[in-house]
Amino acid sequence: MKRLYTTGVSLLLSLWVSSCSSIVDNLNVDPNNPTSSTASLLLTGTEIANMATQEGMASRLTTIWDGYLTGADRQWLDYYNYNVSAGIYDTDWNLVFAGVNANALLTIEQANALGNRKMAAIAKILRANALATGTELWGDIPFDQAGNNALYPNPAFEPQATVYTKLIALLDDAIADLNSGLGTVSTEDIHFGGDATKWKQVAYTLKARLLTDTKQYDAAYTAATSGISAYANSLYAPHGTTANVNQNQFYTFLTIQRTGDIYAVGAYNVGLLNPAGTRYRGNSKTVETARYRFYYLENGVNTPGKIEPNTSSSATASGFFAQAASFPLVTYQENILTLAEMALRSGKGFATALGHLNTYRAFLNGGGYISPTYLTSGTYKYDAYVAADFAAGGIENADGLTADNALLREILQERYVSFYGQHIGWDDERRTRSEAVGIKLTPNTGSQLPWRFIYSQNELNSNASAPKPFPVTFDTPTIYK
Repeated sequence: MKRLYTTGVSLLLSLWVSSCSSIVDNLNVDPNNPTSSTASLLLTGTEIANMATQEGMASRLTTIWDGYLTGADRQWLDYYNYNVSAGIYDTDWNLVFAGVNANALLTIEQANALGNRKMAAIAKILRANALATGTELWGDIPFDQAGNNALYPNPAFEPQATVYTKLIALLDDAIADLNSGLGTVSTEDIHFGGDATKWKQVAYTLKARLLTDTKQYDAAYTAATSGISAYANSLYAPHGTTANVNQNQFYTFLTIQRTGDIYAVGAYNVGLLNPAGTRYRGNSKTVETARYRFYYLENGVNTPGKIEPNTSSSATASGFFAQAASFPLVTYQENILTLAEMALRSGKGFATALGHLNTYRAFLNGGGYISPTYLTSGTYKYDAYVAADFAAGGIENADGLTADNALLREILQERYVSFYGQHIGWDDERRTRSEAVGIKLTPNTGSQLPWRFIYSQNELNSNASAPKPFPVTFDTPTIYK
């Protein structure tokens, strides 16, 4: 989480505002040196665009709809109460399709022309990450016809199930490219410096995410067995301390752009982690104080006297949303907890699922992903669970569920807590909303929980192929029906 980048947002912005013709100017300059070609610059820009995609509305709006944070003031109080319009999604729709998809396609085209399959693979994984986020949030989206405005000025929207199938195939293509061993990538890859093993593991974890979304649980388990095997192999968005260049985007939003608009008063996740909370998940084997303090400030600085997301950025207190804190994109945390849930759901057995959960708890017991500035003696404990803990009357089953359901509830709750700040927490909540156990939210207002984002107003206005009538916030996406 200490990796920094120096390319800056200015590169991304220049890619966005350039026309397609300017992006491919000098395409054939130095074609035998891919590390200094246009493809290299495009790869870096695509990575930065994907970071912006995952940290933008995808994270901010879902955190207040999924019980991680609370809308407190101005527009964000309205959004918290589900009062949203299509126009608020314009920037984030553009990030997915113009920022990532279009530039990834150009990168792939140029990398293939250079015979650089490693670079093409990374661009395919980035494209899959962004478009997966797009379909998870919006449902049906353009896919085959997206990214070529000259040929397809009104790109067709494809069914969500079809998009998932194509995304999985795209990741399989990327894995094959990486396995080929052809091509070189170096510092233009701001995440891993061209490390093929790490990118391949990220591709498998993303594949497992998509298979989990669509409840293909056995296949998801298989994919996750090849996924991210260590915390150091996690895909994070690196950040620094230069204002308006490389700061953590949530930090910028909370402390500079919209101070006081979001806090965490009454948030569901606060109740789970706060030792004084009504839903505190701690027990004789679990102490959550350190993680609670890493996530939240009880006496906020942006909303004084109120609990709020932790943006502390000092050497002695570095919060989850600190100025230079890296942001999780695809992580070891997600992969090991996918193995735990999928093992139980796909019939691998209680013992196998519990083993994966205990592997994760051992990781947390060693500090995990929590900033060391909060890991003081007595503030964290994640001892291994045993089967008796999930038997009726055990410390994880006071209400007499079956042992399998008690374990499933604990795994889903751990996934929820660990996915703080990411939209994938909302993916899980929607996927399991109708099941007997899991995260059980109550609406912030009214009687319905939201199901989806509304399509961008600009897209609805400009694309004759956009759905009519378009689905609204409370319409259920296909994969959750």
